[in-house]
Amino acid sequence: MADPGTGRKPSDYRGQNKATWCPGCGDYGVLTALYRAFARHDLDPARLVIVSGIGCSGRLPEFVGSYGLHGVHGRVLPTAMGVKLANPELTVIAVGGDGDGFAIGGGHVPHAVRRNVDITYVVMDNNIYSLTKGQPSPTTPQGMEAVKVSPSLPKMAPGGVHELPLNPLALVLAYGGSFVARGFASQPQQLSDLIAQGIAHRGFAFVHALSPCVTYYDTRELWRESVAPLAEEWDAGDRMRALQLALLAVPQPEVRPAYDEVVGSVHPVPEEERSQAFRTLLESFA
Repeated sequence: MADPGTGRKPSDYRGQNKATWCPGCGDYGVLTALYRAFARHDLDPARLVIVSGIGCSGRLPEFVGSYGLHGVHGRVLPTAMGVKLANPELTVIAVGGDGDGFAIGGGHVPHAVRRNVDITYVVMDNNIYSLTKGQPSPTTPQGMEAVKVSPSLPKMAPGGVHELPLNPLALVLAYGGSFVARGFASQPQQLSDLIAQGIAHRGFAFVHALSPCVTYYDTRELWRESVAPLAEEWDAGDRMRALQLALLAVPQPEVRPAYDEVVGSVHPVPEEERSQAFRTLLESFA
């Protein structure tokens, strides 16, 4: 049902295409939260634009009865900003995944934040590249934590994930984001509240949606046990406290070995073999 004072129901925003994610995918919860947020604001579908990048999340515009643009990999933010600046009367929602947003598209995030263009960016983070069958993404936990429970990572990263995961929430807070929130796809009502607040916010709104991939890295129970609401007396204007809390989610080791040391210990290659490989490479350009 529609919220009091609005005319449209969440179901009024469903597109003609049926959602085709894997059964149990967290993206269904994000889609439901978006429908509810749109209904809360009684948004006109003819003045609503959903922009997406590449990945499982890229399909989302197909499932919304509004205008949509499925763009190229990592370019959801410049595309969404262009739509908004060309027609400021539109409500523009950008959606993407952790890989689309913080790997190939990561360079666009700080500039979107500092420009403070009036769009809402929902990142559907599943800690893995799912559309390409389960490689480590920028937010996959380091070491063997994910490898032990993922059906794909033992092949993709048999020695474990070498890199530290990025912390999207901390990054956007450090960049100076004017609206920063995190929700969980398995709690669509709370997530819809956050998205609705982001839409109402005048400026760039970032919503980090934890959205488990049940096929390649199922974090549903892990996140269900670990997510918790902020205290009622939480001061939304206290950036430093928010940053401190965000940093707790991705702990940093006190001592970090250099990358070549990590890779070398997992995949040792004799010096002569390395030298021969380098000579062969040079000769190929001769």
